[in-house]
Amino acid sequence: MKARVKIRVYGEVQGVGFRAWVLRRARRLGVKGYVKNEPDGTVLVEAEGDRGLLEKLIHECSRGPPLAIVTRVEVEWSSYKGEFEDFEIRYERFELPV
Repeated sequence: MKARVKIRVYGEVQGVGFRAWVLRRARRLGVKGYVKNEPDGTVLVEAEGDRGLLEKLIHECSRGPPLAIVTRVEVEWSSYKGEFEDFEIRYERFELPV
C-alpha cells in the first residue's frame, strides 16, 4: 500500500552529512521525495512510496549517520499523492551564501 510520510528529525542533525545520508538510503529503498534542513535546526524528510519501505526509512532516520545525535523523530502519515519523481536534497534560502 502506498503512502506519504513527513519525518522531522531533532538533535544534532545539521552539518553532519544527514541529508546526503538520507538521500542514499531513500534512493536505495526506492522511495521518492526530498530532505532539507529547517531554520530551527531540524531536518525534514517528506517521502512517498510503499508504506513498508517508508517505515524502514523512518527507522533509518531515527538512527542517523555516525556523526549525528538524533534526540527525537516526529512522524506524520498522509495519503499518497504521487507528486515526486525522484528523491532529492532541497536547499533553503537561509543556507545559500548572500
